[in-house]
Amino acid sequence: MRSRRIWAASSVALLMAFATACGGSSKSPGTNPQPGGAPSSSAAATSAAAISSSIASGAVNVKVNRSVRLNVVDGTFSSVSVEGGGPLAGELSADKLSWQSTGRLQPGVTYRINGVAVDDKGLQKIYTARFRTEKLSLDKQTYPSFFPQPGATVGVGLPAIIKFDVPVKDHRSIQRHLKVTTVPAQAGAFHWISDTEVHWRPAKYWIPGTKVTVRADIDSVPAGNGVFGQKSRSSSFTIGRSMISKVNTKTDQMQVFKNGKLIRTIPITTGRQPEFTTRSGTKVIIEKDRRHDMNSETIGIDPNGPNGYNLKGVEFAMRLTYSGEFIHAAPWSVASQGHANVSHGCTGMSTANAGWLYSNSIVGDVVEYTGTSRMMTLTNGIGDWNLPFSQYKQGSAL
Repeated sequence: MRSRRIWAASSVALLMAFATACGGSSKSPGTNPQPGGAPSSSAAATSAAAISSSIASGAVNVKVNRSVRLNVVDGTFSSVSVEGGGPLAGELSADKLSWQSTGRLQPGVTYRINGVAVDDKGLQKIYTARFRTEKLSLDKQTYPSFFPQPGATVGVGLPAIIKFDVPVKDHRSIQRHLKVTTVPAQAGAFHWISDTEVHWRPAKYWIPGTKVTVRADIDSVPAGNGVFGQKSRSSSFTIGRSMISKVNTKTDQMQVFKNGKLIRTIPITTGRQPEFTTRSGTKVIIEKDRRHDMNSETIGIDPNGPNGYNLKGVEFAMRLTYSGEFIHAAPWSVASQGHANVSHGCTGMSTANAGWLYSNSIVGDVVEYTGTSRMMTLTNGIGDWNLPFSQYKQGSAL
């Protein structure tokens, strides 16, 4: 055993000596010889480009009105993309030193940023990041709807109306993203009726045949009180022929003008004065109903009282105010039509005249009333034309 151990040790020594003689170098294992004796480097070259983002990687509950901006120094961008269930629109600057989002963020979405830049040596720098936007419940988002309906043809008195299902407290913010385009062009203005309704009307009645397009580009736009626009939408409608009726409550006559030409004079009756005085001013037909049930309870009168009524299927009813003024057939008051005011505030006429007017009228037609001291108001129906335009445009937020 002893002699075998001595032989093993001697063998190892001989092998080590042999390896040293054949290798031609005494360098330690793991090093590579280089020309001139210089050691090599295993580290790859690093790009000098540095990329930064306006939204930090890993950020959560990011407001949807934030924008994404990437900047690069000591290099230029070769590509940038931001994805979140779909690409986020953006633009690369002409000098390729920055990228700015042009689309808007959506709530409750995880976004992935990918940016590639190169320095002056052509070395690439890759930037990746993720962030998540805040979730928004429906009561924190406001949805725009339009009146008239898309594709409708309406009268010369109907303004473009946008309604919001959640109140807009920051009128200025939202209105910056509302636009009305008319062909032919007509001067006009927005007027906020309330936090849930804004109108746009021209300075004068619409030019017949006008094409109107309304845009509410409010997606993710702040509406105040932590509310944001839910969706961007647009709608278009057409203005028909001009139909303007003029009612004189003193002579009890209605004159109907089509495209400026008198085409019919109709004997009428309006509200008994002073208790049911019909409002003077400019009204607009809001809706049409071939037959309409009318109950005095809706205007605060007991239907079973001496001034009450409960009428079923009143024919050719066209609403003018939210408070209950209509134009309609009133066969029960034909004897008074053209002579006396005996209604509860509505404009009554014979069934034949009412049928003719109904068939020739559309929503948005104008009815101008004179002769009483009780005036039409801005919000009791579509009362936009009862304000001079100089005053009306003061209701704009901009």
